[in-house]
Amino acid sequence: MQQFLESYLPAAPLVVLVYAMIPLMIILLYALFAIWFERKVAGHIQDRLGPMRVGGWHGWSQSIADLLKILQKEDIVPAKADRFLFKLAPFIAFAASYGAYAVIPLSSEYIGSMIDVGVFYFIAITSLLSISIIMAGWASNNKWSLLGAMRTAAQTVSYEVPTVVTILSVIVVTGTLNLMEVTEMQSGNTTLGFLPNWIIFHSPFMLLAFVLFFIAALAEAHRVPFDLPESESELVGGYQTEYSGMRWAVFMLTEYVDLLLLSLIGVVLFFGGWNSPFGSFMDGPVWGVFWSVSKAMVLVFVMMWLRWTLPRLRVDQLMNLCWKYLIPICFVNLILIALWEMLF
Repeated sequence: MQQFLESYLPAAPLVVLVYAMIPLMIILLYALFAIWFERKVAGHIQDRLGPMRVGGWHGWSQSIADLLKILQKEDIVPAKADRFLFKLAPFIAFAASYGAYAVIPLSSEYIGSMIDVGVFYFIAITSLLSISIIMAGWASNNKWSLLGAMRTAAQTVSYEVPTVVTILSVIVVTGTLNLMEVTEMQSGNTTLGFLPNWIIFHSPFMLLAFVLFFIAALAEAHRVPFDLPESESELVGGYQTEYSGMRWAVFMLTEYVDLLLLSLIGVVLFFGGWNSPFGSFMDGPVWGVFWSVSKAMVLVFVMMWLRWTLPRLRVDQLMNLCWKYLIPICFVNLILIALWEMLF
């Protein structure tokens, strides 16, 4: 892919720009689809239809209509807010999520940056998201916003630990921090022949590692039952309370971008990334993007499903779940995975 782009676009900055635009186009189209899709999922779970009118077939253009409406809304900044930080926060949030896509291998021919410390980069840059939310809550000069920001700080610091430990479980098996190498190691089938050579099938403990990772990812993305930073029934809108127009839309876009991002990293680490589940059949650079996005969308659907099924946890329940249960189980599971690698 890089050689192809360089042959037609010899200027290096232009190549970088095109490389950067590919995931941007994917996530913008995905966001429009995901908003519509979540409304349909919510509708069917609640025994109704969801959007049906705008655009014709099942209201497919409802998200486009909402986007056009948001573009026309007034951008309000509270009189006593810190104007600079208030305006900057949503863009830092989006930049943190978007920057993480640089190390996600969408296919065997496309990865933004094949750095050897891709996992470390991913963990580091996504941590900026919590900083942007704290910035938004404090700069709003609103008690509800500040409470939401403080909840974000506590929740992110807590659930970063099980997230990193479960990712470390995969690193123990693969022995590399390069996400492209992690994906390439999962090509082909297992010795049993009928199972793909994915990390989740590597040992009995990897399935538990994925479940723990998925729970922590829900908390990292602030999705139900871990949506305490927003919790409309308690904090009006949490850190988003004072935002309107496009700045509010950027926060919403970041939320959906995070869903896809965490699903993609889960696919890369546990479900073979861009590798086909049918071995060499339906494999290749173009099919790689299809498999990466398709597997990720299955996980996105499960996150949406849980949002409209489970009740929200209390703050004390949130902390208890992490520190009393998730973290100890994650460390014990990591030790068992390491022992499995040593013995087998």
